[in-house]
Amino acid sequence: MLYRTTITKIMLALMMIVGTTTVMAQGNEKEEGNRKHKKPNIIFILTDDLGYGDLGVLFQNMRAQEKGAAHPREYTPNLDRMAEEGALMTQHYSAAPVCAPSRASLLLGRSQGHANIRDNQFDKALDNNHTLGSVLQTAGYTTAAIGKWGLQGKGGKAPNWTAHPLNRGFDYYLGYIRHGDGHEHYPKEGIYRGRKEVYENRVNIAEDLDKCYTTDLFTAAAKKWIVDFKKGEEGEKPFFMYLAYDTPHAVLELPTQAYPVGGGLNGGLQWLGEPGKMINTASGVVDSWMHPDYANATYDHDGDPVTAQLSWPEVYKRYATDTRRIDDAVGDILQLLKDLKIDENTIVVFTSDNGPSKESYLANEPIDPTFFKSFGPFDGIKRDCLEGGVRMPTLALWPGHIPAGNKIETPSISYDWMPTFTQMAGLPAPAITDGVSLLPSLLGKGTQPESNIYIEYFQAGKTPDYDDFIPEHQGRARNQMQLVRFGNYVGLRYDIKSHNDHFEIYDVLQDPQQTHNLADDPKLATLQQNMKDKVLGSRIPNTTALRPYDDVLVPAVDELETKNGISWKSFKGEFPWVPEVATLAQYEAGVVDQLNGTVNSGNDSGAMFFEGYIRVPLDGNYTFYLSANSAAFLRIHDAAVVDADYGYFQNSPKSGSIKLKAGLHPYRIYYKSPRKGKSSLELEWSGPSLEREIIPANAFFKPRN
Repeated sequence: MLYRTTITKIMLALMMIVGTTTVMAQGNEKEEGNRKHKKPNIIFILTDDLGYGDLGVLFQNMRAQEKGAAHPREYTPNLDRMAEEGALMTQHYSAAPVCAPSRASLLLGRSQGHANIRDNQFDKALDNNHTLGSVLQTAGYTTAAIGKWGLQGKGGKAPNWTAHPLNRGFDYYLGYIRHGDGHEHYPKEGIYRGRKEVYENRVNIAEDLDKCYTTDLFTAAAKKWIVDFKKGEEGEKPFFMYLAYDTPHAVLELPTQAYPVGGGLNGGLQWLGEPGKMINTASGVVDSWMHPDYANATYDHDGDPVTAQLSWPEVYKRYATDTRRIDDAVGDILQLLKDLKIDENTIVVFTSDNGPSKESYLANEPIDPTFFKSFGPFDGIKRDCLEGGVRMPTLALWPGHIPAGNKIETPSISYDWMPTFTQMAGLPAPAITDGVSLLPSLLGKGTQPESNIYIEYFQAGKTPDYDDFIPEHQGRARNQMQLVRFGNYVGLRYDIKSHNDHFEIYDVLQDPQQTHNLADDPKLATLQQNMKDKVLGSRIPNTTALRPYDDVLVPAVDELETKNGISWKSFKGEFPWVPEVATLAQYEAGVVDQLNGTVNSGNDSGAMFFEGYIRVPLDGNYTFYLSANSAAFLRIHDAAVVDADYGYFQNSPKSGSIKLKAGLHPYRIYYKSPRKGKSSLELEWSGPSLEREIIPANAFFKPRN
């Protein structure tokens, strides 16, 4: 407990999961990472508007070597050390270039083609489905969310919001619930944006938060929670913490004083718990302290070594101080883990929600992210689907497991963390996730599955006309945007008018600034078409975020050698949800003709997986109906068509629609077998010239070989 309230306990689910994890451990010889140690604690640190280029290890240190000491530079010594001791993920993306959809996709484990929060839908209720919090709760973790939320929903009055963190998988919460509250970093004083509310669980504690700078507040709260939890009755259990800072976003306020000396258990930020002095930096003068590395900093403003250097404008001193404060906080938390002797059984991930911003929220003090080149070697900032808006500064530390100095250059995206963390916890991810486990890359063992990197976003603005950006990117309209990645190639569309618009194509490994558009290369004509086809099959339209390609039919795949039938595989174990089977060891396999009720195979398994192709007779909109006596999930291409898993009422048809061209379409059906009795699964459809019916056997195909 931090203050006034007690952590919620969910004992029933935890008792169930002990048996689940044991059964799975016996049945999954392929999984190694979570078999040789206890389930690791997980701390996920998310910053707000921190750019790829703001980290020393990613950009600032190299830039200083290139430009010299007279050039503006930020320092991040603790994050640099974290990278040296763990993994540096240079090709990691956010799911969207602005905070609300980015955070929704992260927490739901779903891309922007499937998340219920898209575009600028701030304060919309996070979907009531599997979240990072709920899946880890089910896996036996106690969960805490500290910091910025902004996904609570507008229905209901405070503190009983529909999607309060306590309603979305978290046992404990302290922070800003509303999106707009995160624009002010002194909640009680409200010196620039007015007084705000800070909730501990469902109690507003802002009245007692005198002089509490939010980076300090959230860090002290996180440390206090970890210490109390590990000393408490359930301290042997693993924990998951989602620590979401609201800086350096929005108003660039300064701390009250220097970061307290030391760190960890007895130093650094500390929670005092006294109204009016809740943390040990709640004294001094608000919005006053500049880091000494920046307070008197000067720079060569004109590139002429003869002329006198100028002092940094104050807004950049503020920005650098704010980012340095986050760096100090991370170092403090890492020291705490060492002091508690849990560092080797705790993975810490550090990243950001989107690219850097050009807003300071200070009167007459605009900020320009070109001063530090916060966007790094890329073009684009927050709200851009160019690399600078979505390529994130990402680090992962897990001593003794992630090799020190592990530089991970395989592409990945934020919704990959759900399957990664669930695998660490001894469970497969829910089938609804669009991500893949990153454990092979992190641990350096096995083959890394390819991430499904897909982003869509709308913003009626323009990319800034910074001289650092190439002319083609300066000042161009954003509007409807889309990004997809195939290997080293990124497909990018801005101001989309129709699905016929070509993707710009860039080899972002060789050309990170995206200066050479390869779309006209005849050798990449097939890739261009594959990108157009891929994006249609990676999403389900959402009526609250309309796109110009919503009504375009998903193309069929090329004809291939097939024969009738449905391939199936079964997997042993007891599963709390419909599982993604990629990390599971196959038990049995076979073929059935159709899905018309009882499945006379795999009856002693815990899950089944059906796949193949379905032949669609005519162009048009098709509705699929899935019924199961346990739970199931249907994908066609990569589109999540029917979710009959979370909250599903057994044996009641659940439906979903998708627009398809005539021809063959790949499908995947995930099925959680009942604990007792025979398996039962039924798949129906309706569409052009088709009344609702069980899909006939002659519509199902599998490869001939």
